[in-house]
Amino acid sequence: MNCDVFDTYVTRPDGQLMHFDVIVPTDTEPEMALAFGQAYLAAIGVTDSTLTAERCRFCHVEQAMPEVEQAVTRQGYFILAMEGCPPAVASDTIRG
Repeated sequence: MNCDVFDTYVTRPDGQLMHFDVIVPTDTEPEMALAFGQAYLAAIGVTDSTLTAERCRFCHVEQAMPEVEQAVTRQGYFILAMEGCPPAVASDTIRG
């Protein structure tokens, strides 16, 4: 399965920068990727930060790994947590 990857940055309330990818089926509207990013932030308790389209941008298309494909098929998206992200809150989030 090919997926679109949205490179995403958010400044946490403590001033630290979070970097994560929102991975969605190819041709997903950018607004949906943004909504999925907001859902992730809510799930990890980062409710004081606003995610904007300028900070959640399409980056590239890639072939999904099996665990990513399963999550995308099941819930419509996958979060790849990278810099400044708290430990994973669900099996549908992995740290990069």
